[in-house]
Amino acid sequence: MRMGTSQRKYDPPDSPTSVGWTEAKTIRIVEEGRPFRLELGKSIAPVDVEYETYGELSSARDNAVLVLHALSGDAHVAGWDRRAKETGRLWRLRKPGWWDGMVGPGKFIDTRRWWVLCSNVLGSCYGTTGPSSIDPRTGQPYGLRFPLVTVGDWVRLQARLADALGIRKFRAVVGGSLGGQQALEWALRYPDRVENCIVLASTPRLSTLGLAFNAVGRHAILSDPNFHHGDYYDREVKPDAGLAVARMMAHITYLCEHGMDVKFGRRLRPDRQSKPMDFGIAFEVESYLHHQGRAFVERFDANSYLYITRAMDLYDAAAWGRGDLVRACRRIRARTMVVSFSSDWLYPPAQCRELALALCKAGKTVTYVDLPSNVGHDGFLVQIAEVGPLVRAFLESGGS
Repeated sequence: MRMGTSQRKYDPPDSPTSVGWTEAKTIRIVEEGRPFRLELGKSIAPVDVEYETYGELSSARDNAVLVLHALSGDAHVAGWDRRAKETGRLWRLRKPGWWDGMVGPGKFIDTRRWWVLCSNVLGSCYGTTGPSSIDPRTGQPYGLRFPLVTVGDWVRLQARLADALGIRKFRAVVGGSLGGQQALEWALRYPDRVENCIVLASTPRLSTLGLAFNAVGRHAILSDPNFHHGDYYDREVKPDAGLAVARMMAHITYLCEHGMDVKFGRRLRPDRQSKPMDFGIAFEVESYLHHQGRAFVERFDANSYLYITRAMDLYDAAAWGRGDLVRACRRIRARTMVVSFSSDWLYPPAQCRELALALCKAGKTVTYVDLPSNVGHDGFLVQIAEVGPLVRAFLESGGS
């Protein structure tokens, strides 16, 4: 569910295989006098959307690829963030975009051929309007007064962005995890606007196990004494402890037992091997999870975590078929590729196969691949050498 980076040696910004320095753009999609109606009944205005583009759009506007990010991702897919360099946002300077191994000149989504678009979702904290944005009615951050949003709301807002940029149809929509659910929603909601749909490590709905982990994560945030009912933005101490616990819980679901055993085992930290045992950080796996929690609070907002995980909980593609996934899939016109990862227990292969089978039963063109994996759910991020050729071949083989 989170976004990270592939395990590869990064190209410097001046490399011929890098997109170099990039800079996000912000566009006002919804004006204050014309609110955006949300699926759960409320409205919001204004709405700004942050996005990035890579490559050149053809004169026919027929080479557009929409990349969709997951829970903690953003619009910065590839390259090095110029604005982060200028403002000292060091967390962005330490690494390039979250899918830099996939997107760029000569890479699997080749920006010499494809024009790539990625935008930040509504409710996040990376430039698109969210709980940390200023509510024009009060002059203060929305906090929990921000309305609940859905995956469908995200996709409808992305469609408005595409309209504003003059994009009628995408050669492909592609995403992993929560991004994969957005890709599926695109194919369902806008069947005439999607030629190819690529769903990685994602399923038609989140499992009960996933719902449970999200619930515990939100409980940790809401129970933090520094949460202050979501109104913590002007306070020196924020609900970092709760957000860190939520991240630690979630990060366990991104891994798998075998990978964790190989990487950490039951090894004690070196500084603990000769000391009496207490309740501090003793095992290497404990140290790793605490590091993940600390790093996350430096770059993410607790309120946004609440909103995005709730949107993740609510998504169910079968709703397009009144609870019948096969019926829902009859709406889809795009060629679809579903890729699962054998060790993924957050979006497990069995549920990915359920989607592929429903597409088959609906008479649709579908490719299903279950990749061997020892890294768990994060396979769509770190197994670029295996995922990339599948994405490239699928992109280049289909469509008009």
